[in-house]
Amino acid sequence: MNNLRTWGLAGLAVLGLVLVVAWMAGVFEDQIAPGLEPRPLSDSDVVWTVALQSLPVFEPVTGSVEAKQATLVSSRTLARIERIHVRAGDRITEGDLLIELEQSDLQARVAQAREQVNAISARLAEAERNLRRAIELQQRGLLATADREAAQANRDTLQAELDSAQQARKEAEAALSWASIRSPIDGRVVDRFAEPGDMASPGMRLLSLYNPMSLRAEAQVREHLALSLAVGQKLQVDLPALSLQVEGSIEEIVPAAQPGSRSFQIKVRLPYDERLLPGMYARVAIPAGEERHLRVPEHLVAQVGQLYMARVLGPEGPERRFLRLGKREDDGLVEVLAGLEEGDRILPLRAGCPALSEC
Repeated sequence: MNNLRTWGLAGLAVLGLVLVVAWMAGVFEDQIAPGLEPRPLSDSDVVWTVALQSLPVFEPVTGSVEAKQATLVSSRTLARIERIHVRAGDRITEGDLLIELEQSDLQARVAQAREQVNAISARLAEAERNLRRAIELQQRGLLATADREAAQANRDTLQAELDSAQQARKEAEAALSWASIRSPIDGRVVDRFAEPGDMASPGMRLLSLYNPMSLRAEAQVREHLALSLAVGQKLQVDLPALSLQVEGSIEEIVPAAQPGSRSFQIKVRLPYDERLLPGMYARVAIPAGEERHLRVPEHLVAQVGQLYMARVLGPEGPERRFLRLGKREDDGLVEVLAGLEEGDRILPLRAGCPALSEC
């Protein structure tokens, strides 16, 4: 009795194993029979004849986003920094007050220059009155010519001194205006390199600014491709950090190649996007000629498991061809890498077998 039960269990185990193998082999699923379809078809059923199509080829070139309008703000005089009104990231407009320098010494120089102008002006007014009196006395014969000429010389000398003093006053006022540093452009603050209390010297960088409306992608293009480009030409620019692809126009091509890489720098103007920042990574698609590809409509290709299939009209009737596909395009066509040849005639899919779906 025990032997009978043991053999029964073993039989059940073998039967279960056979069923699992059959299921994995697809015995219980609908199969696509190999060979030709039973109903003969003719050329009138063909919906697409495979032909090679010429497609443009683009070579991606790496670059970075840079600002055309960027500037470093520095001091024109030696003075201590009293206030800085902006920080990195702040938006500014042309003429905004950015930095205030210590002004006491400069204000004293302006006051001194103005007093000097006032003093010379008073002396000049007196000299002009003396000159008028000398001219009247000479006309009446009561004053020698030499005395009149001396009065004239004194007046001319004071006029020259006044002109010099006025120039000194303007210079002092200009130096005072340098103590209030204003923005030269509309834009954004990139960074600040000083803090209140620091001593600013002529040429010392204090702030870095850029205009976000002037951003462009700059890239090095090998000479074979660069020579075919032209200013104003439209190019596609990919910005991976933003998952963004935009169309830009070539704004400038530097007319000199890099000796080491034999490449030319191009600058592609980008449309404004508030997320764009200088230094971001960019890829510029450079036209690199054309290639010929086999492409067919997606609705004529069916997916069978992990494979793709199309129905082709062969010499003896309809055939099923398994395909290896490439890129899909927005025009509804898909590239065929293997499985079809130029001149093949593709038939519509059978009813109930939707395009690029399980068939």
